[in-house]
Amino acid sequence: MERRTWLRRLHRPLGILGGAILAMAAISAAAAQEPTTEETVADLVSALDTTWLLVAGFLVFFMQAGFAMLTGGFVRSKNTANILMKNMIDACVGGLLFWAVGYGFAYGTSSSANGFIGWGDFFYDTYEGFAGWFFQFAFAAAAATIVAGSLAERLKFSAYLVYTVVITGFIYPVVVHWAWDANGWLTAFKEDPADLFLANGYIDFAGSGVVHMVGGWAGLVGAALLGPRLGKYGPGKQVNAIPGHNISIATLGMFILWFGWYGFNPGSTLALTGGGAELAAKVAVNTTLAAAAGGVSAVLYSKILTTRYDPGLLINGILAGLVSITAPCATVDPWAAVVIGAIGSLVMYGAVLLLDVIRVDDPVGAFPVHGAAGLWGVIAVGLFSTQAGIEGAGYAEPSKYGLLVGGGFEQLAAQLVGAASIIAWVVVTAFILFFGIKMTIGLRVPPEEEEKGLDLLEHGLDSYPDFGPTGPGIFSPGA
Repeated sequence: MERRTWLRRLHRPLGILGGAILAMAAISAAAAQEPTTEETVADLVSALDTTWLLVAGFLVFFMQAGFAMLTGGFVRSKNTANILMKNMIDACVGGLLFWAVGYGFAYGTSSSANGFIGWGDFFYDTYEGFAGWFFQFAFAAAAATIVAGSLAERLKFSAYLVYTVVITGFIYPVVVHWAWDANGWLTAFKEDPADLFLANGYIDFAGSGVVHMVGGWAGLVGAALLGPRLGKYGPGKQVNAIPGHNISIATLGMFILWFGWYGFNPGSTLALTGGGAELAAKVAVNTTLAAAAGGVSAVLYSKILTTRYDPGLLINGILAGLVSITAPCATVDPWAAVVIGAIGSLVMYGAVLLLDVIRVDDPVGAFPVHGAAGLWGVIAVGLFSTQAGIEGAGYAEPSKYGLLVGGGFEQLAAQLVGAASIIAWVVVTAFILFFGIKMTIGLRVPPEEEEKGLDLLEHGLDSYPDFGPTGPGIFSPGA
């Protein structure tokens, strides 16, 4: 009886003690699970930088719509659906090929990787790197789409499918590895600055050479092998204008591209933290000024040389300014961005005239805008980059900067070596690619199909059926 009484007396204090122990255990567990302040800050920084990279990638991908509208407006109405199909398939094929092999050739880190080509990370599935993969995919799709403009209105769709696979999966990723991977032989991102081959290595902040020259020079090779459109060139030195069908759509495409460039260039900071936000703001300003200068200069010399204000030339002048500033956007001062954009527009127009001299037909002006102005942008890095600009962008040797602002010749030499290497690689590989296609399945549609339009016989439709069919097709009366 006394024992029971004693136990009843202990019941309440033991219950309180047990509850206190459980509460302390719960509090300890919660404290152990709750992140520290440092962990919380690190997570926020990572989330901010990842979001920046994704949003920039979204903007670059939206440039596909700009390319579609630009090229759609610059071709004739009978070929509109064809060029739009090529833009759409670029995004689809580009996504699959860059995931399967392209990213691995560009950034693969296995023991088999070397200065020429990356190896590994095929069929990419590294969770922590998904944002970076997406951003790089958008660039790869843009490079392939550039080529479509040079080959418009006479290229077989089947031939297009072959070349977009090879460019996205191999030709472009190799150049990316050279310039942007830490193991690439041209790169400015060596872990040991002593390993840089010249000055800071090849500087191409957002891709005047890596992206635009690859697309532009591949397009030039393809256009040369493909031959001009019917009626483009007459006897002697006669050059016949073949205007696009919708300047309104082309203008819309240009503005979409300009807007997307704010992902292309500022997004190439790859982060907002650690000084990235300030650098991105500078890049956005330089991008804007170069585009504006390219447009103004195009208007002025179109009036001087043609006595008219040419809207098509204005569109391509703005784009040439954007392409020109893409490489030096982080390393030059705003005044230099104006000069670079204005000269880039002039370079573009000179390339248009040169193509007519050598009788290479580029309906959209892809080589003048991307190939020629891209080359100028790469060179401009070695002419106008300031010491503060090189240092602010995080390159290794700020004492070696632009020739025209007192930095000596070495950085310009690095840029010339990089540009020549890219041109040599693209011209040789693109020639093998397009010549191989020409000798097998063929590059060009038959003359009668070209006259009637690729929309009808390649795709079985009219892009503007309310205006009547341009020839027999699946949806035409009597087809």
